[in-house]
Amino acid sequence: MSEICPQEVVYQSLMPEHPQQLGIGIIGAGFIVRDCQLVAYEQAGFRVVGITSRTRSTAEEVAKLRSIPRVFDSVGSMLDDPDVSIVDVAVPPATQPAVLRAILDHPRKVRGILAQKPLAMSLDEAREIVSACRKAGVALQVNHNMRYDQSVRALKSLLDRGVLGDPVLATIDMRAIPHWMPWAQGGRSLSTFIMSIHHLDTFRYWLGEPARVLASTRPDPRTKFEHFDGINLYILEYDNGARASSWDDVWSGPAREGASPDIGIRWRFEGTQGLALGTIGWPGWPERVPSTIDWTTSQDGGVWHRPRWPEAWFPDAFAGPMAGLMRAIETSTEPDISGRDNLHTIALCEAFLRGAREHRVTVPKV
Repeated sequence: MSEICPQEVVYQSLMPEHPQQLGIGIIGAGFIVRDCQLVAYEQAGFRVVGITSRTRSTAEEVAKLRSIPRVFDSVGSMLDDPDVSIVDVAVPPATQPAVLRAILDHPRKVRGILAQKPLAMSLDEAREIVSACRKAGVALQVNHNMRYDQSVRALKSLLDRGVLGDPVLATIDMRAIPHWMPWAQGGRSLSTFIMSIHHLDTFRYWLGEPARVLASTRPDPRTKFEHFDGINLYILEYDNGARASSWDDVWSGPAREGASPDIGIRWRFEGTQGLALGTIGWPGWPERVPSTIDWTTSQDGGVWHRPRWPEAWFPDAFAGPMAGLMRAIETSTEPDISGRDNLHTIALCEAFLRGAREHRVTVPKV
């Protein structure tokens, strides 16, 4: 075994040159904002101007906890503030499109929007939002923060350098129990647009656009409200021969019903010249559990490299999408997880649902 410095793989996001110059307004005050995004923003030196929420008392509580200087009474009053350059939207998926339209329709235009994933619950509505942002000249970034998980990013750096050779097989094995928020009930999708969207987007980040999708799903026995997609299994086929597969097991056995738990997320990437194994730390939240990567390659005699770092996806990686948006604004370029890029991830979600319902191979179409 060989211990190497984390710097030998790129696992951190690039930061903007002048983060204090772009004031951030936050819409929403849920636990992801309170305990992940705002914590990460403070660590990164980002400047949060103010916050608003459906319930003012909740916004006031979060503002006090995280030392945010202003609480706005409404989205409109936030947008009136000339110090707000970027709006960070953190509301449920079903209500997000209306909030985004309100931002774009406001007389004073902000420079950028960070939207939550999924951007919308349908491809048609997502296309409409992307088009509206482009016409308004507002940069749109989508908060696919798993791309900024340290092990996911470290693997991407190896792939970009060709260290593992040509891709052969990538797999994610998730055995974890999400906490479904109340807004998850009654939608057209449960696991696909809330959980599997992370892994589908990560496969795109690693491998690009798949040609075909094979999908299967069944309801989660623990989730009592009606839903179609609980435990999701899928295979992505690529024209270059690569394959990717994930088991998104939100049941994970009767761990909440008295059996001993076996909770965790492991990933594996096999190339023609190397192999990488990884873990994802978020199931350990609220404990800080760093993700990991171990990799070996025939190029250096098969030594195992095991870099380690103190940062964790929750909360540290949540600075990444905002940093990407800020860099895009600074350089007048498209954000790294732009709305246009995100259309491909939503198309993958749509292909999964279509294939699972119709029991057939599907082709993602943007």
